[in-house]
Order: sequence, then C-alpha cells, then structure tokens
Amino acid sequence: MTARWRWITSQLTKRLWFRASLFSLLGVATALVAVVFKDFIPESLSARIGADAVDKILGIIASSMLAVTTFSLSTMVGAYSAASSGVTPRATTLVMQDTTTQNALATFIGSFLFSLVGIIALSTGAYGTQGRVLLFAVTIAVVILIVYTLLRWIDHLSKLGRVGETIDRVENAVIEAINQRVQWPYLGGVAYPPDLVLPTSSRTLSSDQTGYVQHIDVKALGLIAKEHSVRLYLEILPGSFVHVGMPLVHIVAVSGESIAEGSVAADKVLAALTIDVRRTFEHDPRFGLSVLSEIASRALSPAVNDPGTAIDVIGRGVRTLTCWGRPQRSTPEHDPGCDLVYLRGLTVEDLFDDFFSPISRDGAGLLDVNIRLLKALISLSQINPELFRQACIKHADLLLVRADATLLLQHEKDQLLSLARTMPR
Repeated sequence: MTARWRWITSQLTKRLWFRASLFSLLGVATALVAVVFKDFIPESLSARIGADAVDKILGIIASSMLAVTTFSLSTMVGAYSAASSGVTPRATTLVMQDTTTQNALATFIGSFLFSLVGIIALSTGAYGTQGRVLLFAVTIAVVILIVYTLLRWIDHLSKLGRVGETIDRVENAVIEAINQRVQWPYLGGVAYPPDLVLPTSSRTLSSDQTGYVQHIDVKALGLIAKEHSVRLYLEILPGSFVHVGMPLVHIVAVSGESIAEGSVAADKVLAALTIDVRRTFEHDPRFGLSVLSEIASRALSPAVNDPGTAIDVIGRGVRTLTCWGRPQRSTPEHDPGCDLVYLRGLTVEDLFDDFFSPISRDGAGLLDVNIRLLKALISLSQINPELFRQACIKHADLLLVRADATLLLQHEKDQLLSLARTMPR
C-alpha cells in the first residue's frame, strides 16, 4: 500500500494549482534562459533569422494567452457545474483532476508568463543581440506547443462535463480502486481474526476527530508495531466514518503483558490515519460504487426522468463488480513488515448493498429498470457463483418484493417472476 507521504504527494499533484505553478515557473525560467546562454550564439546569426520580430510575437502571445486562459477557466467552471448538477457533486472531484484540462490551463498560464517576462527582459536590454536569437528560437517552440495544446483543448471541450464522460471517469476510478483492493485485500496487513477476543491488558485508541478515513499508512503502523512488539487491530477502513471517542485501534502486546500508558506513542499511531471531511475514490471501492448508484438514482428521479442513464450505470456496475469476482492470476499480497497489523476486508454483501439497494429502491416502479437489475444479478451469479450467488439471490428477492408493492400491472410482475426463476439457486 501507499505510504502516507506518497499519498499526500499524489493528492497534491492532482490539484490544478500544482501544474499551473509548475508550468509558470517553467515559463519564467525558459524566458530567462536566453540571458544565460546568449554568449554561445554568434552575433551574425540574428540578422539572418530576423530575431528582431520576437518583440511582436511575444506581445501577441501575451495578449492572446490572457484571453484564452480566461475563457478556459470559465469553460472549466461551467463543466464542473454541469457535472455537479447533471451527474452528482461527488463526481466533480474526478472532473477537476482531469489531466488534459490541467495541462491546457497550465500551458496557457505558463506561456503568458513566458511572454511577459520576455517582454520585460527585452525592454531592459538584458538579452542583447545574441540573446534575441535564442529567445526567438524558444518562442517558436512555445508557439508550436500552444497550437498543439489548443487543438487538444478544443477536442476535449466537446466531452468535458458531459454525463457519459463523467460516468466513465467514475467507473474507471472504481475499477482501479477494486483492482488495488483485490491485490491488497488488507491494505498490506493481515486479516482481522473473526473470533478475536481482546484481552483485558489491551489498550484502545479513540478518534479525536470527526470525519471520513481517507488513508491508512499500514507501513508506518507496521514499523510502530515491530518497534514496540505489539499487535495493532484496526476497526476502520478507508471510507469509514469516525467520530470523536470512537475506538479506532486496539493495541495488544505480543507477550500478553499490559500496555502501559505512553509505552506506545498514541500520536504516532493516529498520525498514520488520515481523517478528513469527505471520502475519496483512491482506496475506497465502496465510495465509488455508491457514487455510481447515486448517478442512477438521480437519473430515476422525477425531475430528471432518464431511465436510460440508470440502465447504463447498471451495466457499468456489473463490469466493476466483475473485477472483484474475477479469478486473480497472482495471490493477494501483503507487506512482510506489516504482519502485526490486522485489518478487516471488504465483503461482497457490502459492495452489493452500496450499488444495488438504492437503484432497486428508486427504480422499483419501472419495469425496464427492474428487468435490467435482475439480468445484472443473474450475470454476476454466473460470473462467480461461489462468491456472488447468495448476494445476488438476496437482492433479487428484495427487488421482487419492492416491485410487487410498486408495479400496478400483474403482467409486469409475472414477467419479473419468470425472469427471476432463471437465476441459479
């Protein structure tokens, strides 16, 4: 699993300001590089390539990039609003992390600063004749980069914030999180003993915050456990909601002795747990499935009335859950240094409840949605009967109960019953 500092770094690099700041610094450095290397350029070269024209080119870039950046920012904000209102606010985070959008805006801002610094340096005479030649060459390269970025940006605008594109992002995030959890079922630690009885000598650490667990640094916990010869039993997973005073970690000495107050630094253990106000997609497959289900529920609301989107999401749910039930080519992994850290794993029942229950509830009065849900459950029961069958039967029976209470025509009810009988039991 990812260490805390790497996870924080990955979160920072996904922010819009990070790439914009990086490209801005690059633009300033690029504009000043001609001052440093101007002595390596022959003086006669400037007359041959027309380096005097660089002033006008930089002026055009500065004025045009400022306008393009302003337009792009307004378009981006509109796309975020469309994703929030048309899909779900929980999916806006993924739209904001779009690399194409971030690269385009960062390129425009960086180009603007490059031209601005270049104009200022030219007005002070810092370049000289030779420096103008090098600045001219770099400016041509920047123009090519701007044209390429604009073409990509224009193509990307046709998809940014659209319902289908946003759902694609959510589905990909869920699949990535599920594949990672399948590979690391206990986040690098080992399975929590199902019949564990904590000894009276154990010590419990409680939360001092209220929010959602975003990340657990299992490697750091493993180092703490080995250093103090203790076992750490975690009651939480990424995505768990915790409150002040809620038990998070049970500490048990390997030797069975009592854990003295202060013998294990509680602040170090709690520092390995990142708690914030909202859930994230990276290490929380249940959140991604809940967001997919929320998209379908919103589509089924009377205000939207779009059962086609709900049916599309059901198909995506089958694809994502298939990743959970697909036989793996390699055995699940764990970190050898985390053998004293115990975590609970995700259950199929929880995954099915997160995805199917809301859609079944909100689509109970629509025959086509009920049929698609039943077919999805039948498909999953055939994909991995040993793992999925009981959960599929449970949700199919619940769907029939809801449909019987909501549908008006007996013919539609009989149609669902006939389809449900084809499910392996």
